[in-house]
Amino acid sequence: MNGGPIIALDVMSGDAGAAEAIAAADIAAERYPRLHFLLFGQQDVIAPELARWPRLAARARVVHSPDTVTMHDKPSQALRRSKTTSMGMAIDAVKTGDANAAVSAGNTGALMAMALFGLRTMPGIDRPALAAALPTLKSESVMLDLGANTECDATNLVQFAVMGAAFARTVLGLERPRVALLNIGEEELKGTDEIRAAATVLKGAQLPMQFTGFVEGDKIGSGDVDVVVTDGFSGNIALKTAEGTSRLVTGLLGQAFRSSIWGKLGYFIARGALQSLRAHLDPNAHNGAVFLGLNGLVVKSHGSANARGLANAIGVAHDLVIDDVGRRIRDDLAGINMALARTIEPDAA
Repeated sequence: MNGGPIIALDVMSGDAGAAEAIAAADIAAERYPRLHFLLFGQQDVIAPELARWPRLAARARVVHSPDTVTMHDKPSQALRRSKTTSMGMAIDAVKTGDANAAVSAGNTGALMAMALFGLRTMPGIDRPALAAALPTLKSESVMLDLGANTECDATNLVQFAVMGAAFARTVLGLERPRVALLNIGEEELKGTDEIRAAATVLKGAQLPMQFTGFVEGDKIGSGDVDVVVTDGFSGNIALKTAEGTSRLVTGLLGQAFRSSIWGKLGYFIARGALQSLRAHLDPNAHNGAVFLGLNGLVVKSHGSANARGLANAIGVAHDLVIDDVGRRIRDDLAGINMALARTIEPDAA
């Protein structure tokens, strides 16, 4: 396999099963004619599924992995078995250079532990961050961290901003993405010492981004900010709240339309708009979170994603490889480290 990006796909770890993962790989193979795959999992499970997809079979190689990480495994347990699991072996393929990126729909904590242990953070990055594109009223925005780090200092937040901007330039196609720190208010005096210190650095940094200050939680979905930066504790809560609100709204609409004959008539009239809304909010359409800041690319898919959703996650990995997002981050870090040294005192960093 040569001539295009190689994706190491963990076939076994997602809730949907191997058949859905193989179907997703074939969808991605159709979208990206130069894409190749290493398929990690149990040979006797993968082989009959792969035989159904001749296009994929021509560009894929199966690597037998005897073990699987379950959703109930603790990260420490999974880490001890990394050399024999489909997840761990896929990450190792990135480490050895056999693959350009790894994609898995498995246990997030285990994936994070294995990726960090196997790939380590790139020079200039203290901690990796989990980033993803989310729907907004205008298009999409990037948010990080979504749960990898529950506590962050100012340096971490600045590094997240650099990585998030590089991610947005690749995934959203923006030359100078608008970057903001999630805060309890937009005023300069609001927020913790860490958030205010990070804002001071980002204001003075000469980077391919527009730092717009602070953004409150109710403005995340407005589309006025391209990159929302926060610690993993707040980011995960914001993400889960947004997902729950989306389900609440669609559920209430469904109840209203089913409640009477007039509601059913209203649904018939507004059906096209409602289908468009459902498609915009569909998590499968925005699938593919990335652990940024590692010496290698690892993309996390929703565990329950269908074939189309997993194919979108593979597409995110493909785009990040083609655009060499790691190089973008390293180049931007060279400029930000000087600003960090000037602005953040050692005891606050």
